[in-house]
Amino acid sequence: MAFIGTEVIKEYKDVIKGEVWVFPDNVDTDVISPGKYLDNLEETLNHTCEGIIKDFPKKVKDGDLIVAGKNFGCGSSRETAAMILQAKGIVAIVAESFARIFFRSAFARALPILEIENVSSKFENGDIIKINIPEAKVENLSKKISIKGEKIHPSLLNLLKEGGLENKLIKEVKNK
Repeated sequence: MAFIGTEVIKEYKDVIKGEVWVFPDNVDTDVISPGKYLDNLEETLNHTCEGIIKDFPKKVKDGDLIVAGKNFGCGSSRETAAMILQAKGIVAIVAESFARIFFRSAFARALPILEIENVSSKFENGDIIKINIPEAKVENLSKKISIKGEKIHPSLLNLLKEGGLENKLIKEVKNK
């Protein structure tokens, strides 16, 4: 299967601002990256997350962010979930918690994620969000609400700055 690689990884920024899509608890990787379309990248992109928000694939824009409830990215071990979201333009995800497999895939792909308690109750679709990744600070600029989470471990923050696991390993090999 020919799939997208590092070309959809955006340059790391400490502060990201964009429009929010609010997702519920238990967003499954099978909804993010539907199995029946995995043989065709274009079809996968055209159907991502439509089981949650029907018009998401058509309306999501480059630079948008997701705010979600608990257990985001649960389900099958599908690395393509983080890739698909990046390819659709999602630049970061803030959730109450992430399934461990998605958590690892996101950092490997340099997709910034933050875990913050009760964050999903602070946002509505279309709100403008500003996140400071190193400080784990999230602001809803539309509602003038600010909340903080636990800071990302320095090694994971470094992985984001390096452009993900593949880029980090390529740099290490070239520097030997």
